[in-house]
Amino acid sequence: MSDAFVYSPPDTPLDIVHEDHELILVNKPAGLLSVPGKGIHLADCLIARLQVPFPEALLVHRLDMDTSGVMVFARTPNAQRHLGLQFEKRHMRKTYVARVWGEVAEKQGHIDLPLIVDWPNRPLQHVNYETGKPAQTDWRRLKIEDGTTRLRLFPKTGRSHQLRVHMREIGHPILGDPFYATGAALDFPRLMLHAESLKLRHPDGGIGMTFRAPVPF
Repeated sequence: MSDAFVYSPPDTPLDIVHEDHELILVNKPAGLLSVPGKGIHLADCLIARLQVPFPEALLVHRLDMDTSGVMVFARTPNAQRHLGLQFEKRHMRKTYVARVWGEVAEKQGHIDLPLIVDWPNRPLQHVNYETGKPAQTDWRRLKIEDGTTRLRLFPKTGRSHQLRVHMREIGHPILGDPFYATGAALDFPRLMLHAESLKLRHPDGGIGMTFRAPVPF
């Protein structure tokens, strides 16, 4: 975040997608941190808001502040461990929708570019073939819209800023991305990236379940 950054999270009510004795699924709005940042001015975040009605809510994963969409929280330590292992073993299936700059010619593709934090410019990430960690993204074109393209993204790994860097690297940065877009691609009211669905196995019984949040753009 730049020195000029001012945190002004949206004043919107919690959007609960699903709740039961083990899980809470929430549709996170863009502009809200998943967890607190450093300093009292960054204390407002999704987990803090969620812990008002659900004091027992436990963190499982995060979404970038600028990204909206489905997040899962655990209600018990057992559920937190179970879900954490699903992320670790890549059993969790996440899909995203993004609007990107330019008209993407191909109908689908695969990106395999290793990523690591760009230390002098953190939290930015960059491609590094020597020290980067493996990162793969599949994508499918949905439609072309006024010189931009709507894509569905299927991350195969969960690196920080993975989708944002991968799209930039293939020449189609995500619209409104304050870190990786430039010029006219920046001129949008928000980062056009949304976690549309999350497929997981329920910690109590292992049944497969898919949760969705409608794309807001």
